[in-house]
Amino acid sequence: MAKRLILGDPLASTDSDEHLLPKKLALPIFASDALSSVAYAPQELLLILMTGGLAFLAFAPWIAAAVVVLLVVVVISYRQLIKAYPSGGGDYEVARKNLGEIPGVIVASALLVDYVLTVAVSVASGVDNIISALPGLNPWRVELAVGFVILIVVINLRGVREASRAFAIPTYVFIGSVGVMIVVGLIEIATGNAPVASSAQYAVETQDITQAAVILLVLRAFSSGCSALTGVEAVSNGVQAFRRPKVKNAQTTLAMMGGIAILLFTGLTAIALVSGVHYAENPCDLIGFDCSNPQPSLMAQVSSAVFGMNSIPFFIIQAATAVVLLLAANTAFNGFPLLGSVLARDGYAPKALNTRGDRLVYSNGMIILGLIAIGVLIVYQANLTNLIQLYIIGVFVSFTIGQIGMIRHWTRGIREIGRLPTDQRSSQSVRGELFGLRKGLFINSLGATMTASVLVIVTITKFTHGAWLVFLAIPILSFLMVGVHRYYRDVEHEIEMDDQTHFGSSGDVAIILVNKLQKPVVKAVDYALAAKHDKTFAVHIAVSKDDTEAIEAEWRRHRMPIPLKIIESPYRTYAGPIAEWVRKYREEHGSSVVTVYLPQYIVGHWWEGLLHNRRARRIAQQLMLVHGVSITLVPWLLDSSELIYGRRSRVLPGDERAGRAGQHAVPAVERRGRRVVRPAGPPAPSESAEVSRQG
Repeated sequence: MAKRLILGDPLASTDSDEHLLPKKLALPIFASDALSSVAYAPQELLLILMTGGLAFLAFAPWIAAAVVVLLVVVVISYRQLIKAYPSGGGDYEVARKNLGEIPGVIVASALLVDYVLTVAVSVASGVDNIISALPGLNPWRVELAVGFVILIVVINLRGVREASRAFAIPTYVFIGSVGVMIVVGLIEIATGNAPVASSAQYAVETQDITQAAVILLVLRAFSSGCSALTGVEAVSNGVQAFRRPKVKNAQTTLAMMGGIAILLFTGLTAIALVSGVHYAENPCDLIGFDCSNPQPSLMAQVSSAVFGMNSIPFFIIQAATAVVLLLAANTAFNGFPLLGSVLARDGYAPKALNTRGDRLVYSNGMIILGLIAIGVLIVYQANLTNLIQLYIIGVFVSFTIGQIGMIRHWTRGIREIGRLPTDQRSSQSVRGELFGLRKGLFINSLGATMTASVLVIVTITKFTHGAWLVFLAIPILSFLMVGVHRYYRDVEHEIEMDDQTHFGSSGDVAIILVNKLQKPVVKAVDYALAAKHDKTFAVHIAVSKDDTEAIEAEWRRHRMPIPLKIIESPYRTYAGPIAEWVRKYREEHGSSVVTVYLPQYIVGHWWEGLLHNRRARRIAQQLMLVHGVSITLVPWLLDSSELIYGRRSRVLPGDERAGRAGQHAVPAVERRGRRVVRPAGPPAPSESAEVSRQG
């Protein structure tokens, strides 16, 4: 009941097309990360520059321009990638098909790491903006971050359509409110009444730095500004979630996302510089600032400068920014499960990641992502400045390798056309195709050059600040993926059908394990007789002379219809003597199939599982390793099982998804093991004995 209230009713697989996304809902789902990055990318850019002093802010416009150029190139490059590889694998698929297995798993590992950090950074940034408006919440920073991750997981588990509707309004409010703020700010600047930030009055304590350090500082500021590019790849990983025509809709959404992100990023950076926003890595470096209080975010300072502190527009922008930063994590909650499903399909991740949940989403991937992100937030205490040092490494690794893979893709196409006869190459259609290939090659070559350069810069400037952890995580994860793939490959080879497999078993023997003569044993005997095996035995493992004599006497007194065999066990083991008996029987009578019936209690309380079935489970696990033996568990429902199977029962696992809710209620008289009188008709096998029980 609680699950249904939280997640909603299950959806049938036939409903999947109804939950594909139109562009207006796809934008907030896939672009929230890239759009929200404009809230912290300018802040991190200015933060790094301020390390060298106020004079370094003169570099900000040029660095911002370089980030915009890079963003344009990457968006155009990914439009090419979506067209060439629309199946949803993104950079991973491009790298695996064009560069081989190892580059493919490296890209996948980098993306998975980046998705985790996207959640952590986005949530930490959102909490930062909430605390900027409500400083009293600062002591609960980590708790707020963890709570928001759990909330986003629950919303996503309800399904893509519900999540897109929940996230659409905050995303569009953010775009609209920040856009209005930028327009108002530019108007104020044009009319000579430029806004002034609250931190403009504070000078910054700095130390003299060398020329080499200046260059390194500028490069580090550029690498932090490049966080505005995160999330661009998410659209290429989610093409299959779009409505038809999928490729065109995905390309349009990507272009819209890029255009909006560029306008917001440039406008916000410009107003921050004009209004004199001073944002330091260490607030105590701001001369005159009371660093016992949290430092207001750049967005808070700009909105208060344009509209006034504590004004209604100020709180609207802060609320919209905080919400969209939190929802930016939603990009990862779409990208991570989709990429995980592709990896599982290709055998590089556990198959469970390719299973859709009740609401037609890859729920296992979402839950795993949420748990890992919560762990990262707790370890780093939801500190944005520390977390962002780990950020964007993974995404630029995937950018670069993906672009190189696309170069290989276009080059292969050009070579194939070059092999055509001269008369075919001169045709209009082939020349047009060749032009398209060369255009794609140029775009992706430019993209590869720029993203590789940024990767080098990001690595140099962030490595000692914590990014080394990402470079450690990527190869470890890649190694595990390759290991999983090798395992699945070996299993497939082992169980592959061949002509040497023969159906040579002869004979069919059933044995019922008996400890005491009780109703569960009688039910197992009933099942075995109904199955009409060639031979049926009851087997008692003799570990105590008194118990053995008692079971033999009971067996005779109740005139049981099958013979009872006693197997001695001087070392008080159970599975070993049975396995030895099976081996000798097969040696004497040929390759018989042996079915072992094991009664097992079905209980209603978790703690009852600790008190029952321990021996049955161990015996079953050990006997399954014996060739020629199959195990049949015969359930016996104790009265406590009414919690599960009774008239007011909980639904069995999987029944709600399959639409069978309420079909398993068992009449109380049958649950208690009494014979049930039914209308005339052939009796069920389980009713052939006086003591029958619903299983």
